Amino acid sequence: MTKRVVTLAHYYTQPEIQQMADKVGDSLELSLFAREAEADTIVFAGVRFMAETAKILNPAATVILPDAGSTCSLVTQTDIVALKRWRDSHPDHVHVAYINSSAEHKALSDWIVTSRNVDDIIAHLIGEGKKVMFSPDRNMGAYLNYQYGYDMPLWSAVCEVHDKFNEAALNEALNAVPGASHLIAHPESPLPVLKQAEYVGSTSGMLNWVKQYEGNPKDVIFVATEDGILYNMGLARPDLDLRQAPIYAGCQCNSCPYMKMNTVEAVRRAQQGEGLVIDYLSPEAIEAARKPVERMLEFSRRYTL
Repeated sequence: MTKRVVTLAHYYTQPEIQQMADKVGDSLELSLFAREAEADTIVFAGVRFMAETAKILNPAATVILPDAGSTCSLVTQTDIVALKRWRDSHPDHVHVAYINSSAEHKALSDWIVTSRNVDDIIAHLIGEGKKVMFSPDRNMGAYLNYQYGYDMPLWSAVCEVHDKFNEAALNEALNAVPGASHLIAHPESPLPVLKQAEYVGSTSGMLNWVKQYEGNPKDVIFVATEDGILYNMGLARPDLDLRQAPIYAGCQCNSCPYMKMNTVEAVRRAQQGEGLVIDYLSPEAIEAARKPVERMLEFSRRYTL
């Protein structure tokens, strides 16, 4: 019997990688797809925590990451022993963790969230009278505390790509544009940038904002996130002037080095069974990490999808 290989690709991968995929999406979309995929092998063109999440949700499948070096700074900046101590120091709090985290991190969490559903899930928990602590993304947590008046304890890791966006460079770019300009931003960006954004949301949320934009096509739209999504935005709205927000004066050059490890050659090898096989998670580790992820997916099915 021929084995079925399904290839998933995140929006931040190169266009040629996305063209090789059966499904392109953000973290939530790909998690849902992986969970239901009737596949013998899932090739995940993304980063390691995404491939781990696919294995957690579909443990019967062989999950392969094309390049073993494809990690994430939110993972590498988080010491699991220190995280457990931090969690244990707030025994009366619900621990909400961003999906950009390792399997071990997820296992120490009560809920997993993505940038698309984090607002709804935390509002739901706080509405029930619960105290919430948030990890690992400090910028995202700071924005939530600022935007909604929460007082959540925050872990202190950042996405090294989004954290490079800065207020001074942004202001210079905005001031240099004649006529109208807009800023949309991913919540992993620093708070001073997010305060200036017309829209703050997930990768898919920003893509939808661009698709639905009804303003003057001569307006300039700055996008504060990884540059990969500009490809999808350009396909959807070739009539718009879309630019990546700068990380310093004159530079529009912010790419995730880990996503870009997904080369055409690496993905092809993974489709043939080569690469990092996610086979190191024990059944107990998978079960512990699965519970908070499933909690998120059930919430998303009921309230937001």
